Amino acid sequence: MPTITVQRTIAAPIGEVFDWLSTATNYTKAPGVLRARLAEPGEDGAFGNGAVREVTSVMAWFREVISEHHRPDAFDYLIVKSRPKLLHRSGQMRFREVAGGTEVTWTSVFDVPSPIAADAVGRVLAQVGRTGFTLILKAAERDLAARQTTA
Repeated sequence: MPTITVQRTIAAPIGEVFDWLSTATNYTKAPGVLRARLAEPGEDGAFGNGAVREVTSVMAWFREVISEHHRPDAFDYLIVKSRPKLLHRSGQMRFREVAGGTEVTWTSVFDVPSPIAADAVGRVLAQVGRTGFTLILKAAERDLAARQTTA
């Protein structure tokens, strides 16, 4: 089962980092993310519990459901449809206040539903996912740093 884990410390308050990363429309500020939209609002806020979001990148398309939304510490999601097709097991972001800002740990676990070369395809998709997560976290860092300097 391929697993992607990316960790980064962002020099901003935990609530701001959580809000930026849980709002998928911000992802378009990262290279390679072409479109992100809220398909259905959540029960407790636009991108809250039960929200459905869609993200299109140069490499993939995902339809995700937010399954847990616990501001400012954690949110979980599940990819319910994708191209390329994945069997998504879990996705989560965890946020922790640390010296200098907020530590973010983003993890995603999936299977590749292919009878041929599933392991090799999984390794490639995990590396692509790692790169995508890193670019989104860097975009969050840039955007939140810019807000800090203008505040």
